[in-house]
Amino acid sequence: MNLGEIDNFSLTNKTKRNVPDIPFVSIKNKILGPSYGISLVFIGPRKAKDLNKKYRHKDYFPNVLTFPLEKKTGEIFINLSQAKKESASYQQSPDLHIAFLFIHGLLHLKGMSHGSKMEGEEKKFLETFFRDDQKLHHRFGYRNELDSSRRLRTKKRR
Repeated sequence: MNLGEIDNFSLTNKTKRNVPDIPFVSIKNKILGPSYGISLVFIGPRKAKDLNKKYRHKDYFPNVLTFPLEKKTGEIFINLSQAKKESASYQQSPDLHIAFLFIHGLLHLKGMSHGSKMEGEEKKFLETFFRDDQKLHHRFGYRNELDSSRRLRTKKRR
């Protein structure tokens, strides 16, 4: 189900779950600017794993996948089931975790790689849009919760 396009932003929900009420367009505009085109697609675990295997040669259920398409366009896939499942382990709302994953994907489209600078930006944008939420995502805790096979992907590529 395509939920429409607004301000260089389209959202498609390919799951049976409800899309969270998050200010996606405002977050996108703040991080990448209004001229950057984003397609945000909510998918289920099987599709996420298939995309991960096909394009990244990784065999696990990812929570978010980001693909730059052109200089000023990109696509973000969020595995809604995985995101909601993970949120409980961080004692935060599923919506906040999904917002974190969206911000994470946008920062990758901006050219950032995993590391302390990206973590600082994630925290800054979460606090900008969700400052009243008492359980903001702590990236270091997130990374340490991953099993060793997934943690390897956060190392810098040379």
